[in-house]
Amino acid sequence: MVALGIQPAHFTPPQLHSRPKQRTFTRIIRCGIAEPSGEPAPLGQKTKYNDGWFEKAFMTLFAWKMEKFAAPVKTGMQSKEKGWFEYDYESFVDVSKRVMQGRTRLQQQQVVREVLLSMLPPGAPAQFRKLFPPTKWAAEFNAALTVPFFHWLVGPSEVVEVEVGGVKQRSGVHIKKCRYLENSGCVGMCVNMCKIPTQDFFTNEFGLPLTMIPNFEDMSCEMVYGQAPPPFEEDPVSKQPCFADICSMANPNSTVCPTLQA
Repeated sequence: MVALGIQPAHFTPPQLHSRPKQRTFTRIIRCGIAEPSGEPAPLGQKTKYNDGWFEKAFMTLFAWKMEKFAAPVKTGMQSKEKGWFEYDYESFVDVSKRVMQGRTRLQQQQVVREVLLSMLPPGAPAQFRKLFPPTKWAAEFNAALTVPFFHWLVGPSEVVEVEVGGVKQRSGVHIKKCRYLENSGCVGMCVNMCKIPTQDFFTNEFGLPLTMIPNFEDMSCEMVYGQAPPPFEEDPVSKQPCFADICSMANPNSTVCPTLQA
């Protein structure tokens, strides 16, 4: 993977890396998981979650912000505007799907950028750059924050050690089974509505490089703060085929997900 002048990151597998018990940010977040094991369900089964007010508040906020860009609800389906805490994860994913309709890959990514900017106060990106210049400390701090504050979106995750530019640091986040990918079942939604716009937002708006590496075999994902992402054309995800068996928008006759080509 080409990384714009920064060496590729090397991961230390989470299960092989011992962590001090007192570092609570490195523990796997199990909040909301309704599975008896406290872990995501095996591949092929949908993980059950018990979302509380915190999770539903974020689902509602993002869904409301995205709704103005979304295609209308299909005729005959419920279209009443939802209030606070009335959105569940499925309805949040539905809004994401309707945002994709009628838009190119780049237009979808631009919508996510506008939504993210709309949630920040004026001047926030500039302030972030001052507070978190692209240092090892900033990368590790943001990785630690990702675990508790993004579990509503991606599910359980943990901080892991990675190697960036020849330096080992705890700025990696291992997402065990991405909730967004699991619920959407769509490669294009993963790439266009999450991976690329999130990478671009941190790298270009906040000035803190971020690379996200989804694994479409087991629906896990690695986030590497401090690692500059490769150009889309050089990223393996640009050649990823659809989940033909589970994606409602899949084209089984195409070798590459159509939403990655538009």
